[in-house]
Amino acid sequence: MPRTLDRSLLEMALVGYGSQAQQIEAAMATIRKELGVRPTRAATTLGAGAAKRKHRMSAAGRRRIAAAQRKRWKAFHTAHKVMATPKRKLSPDAKAKLAANLAKARAAKAAKTAPATA
Repeated sequence: MPRTLDRSLLEMALVGYGSQAQQIEAAMATIRKELGVRPTRAATTLGAGAAKRKHRMSAAGRRRIAAAQRKRWKAFHTAHKVMATPKRKLSPDAKAKLAANLAKARAAKAAKTAPATA
């Protein structure tokens, strides 16, 4: 006849196995200590159960990093700067020609639209 396991029995078994695991880890730690072996990261986190410590950077350290990054970007941009060609300037005669052509085009457009609206 199959035996059914209820939830409370399984929870108690889990607690018992957890305590045995802690005892085994403690025994292994004492043996490592006697051998002079430094504990691995996995062994320390499993035994302690503590969260990983966060690395905090000082404000001065952040400023130094930011200044170094700005310096690198400045060097990069000065090295890769495209030589800008100076703007060409129109002579007064060319400007007058363009203005005359624009006035002529506007007059033609006004003449074209005037009969349609009148």
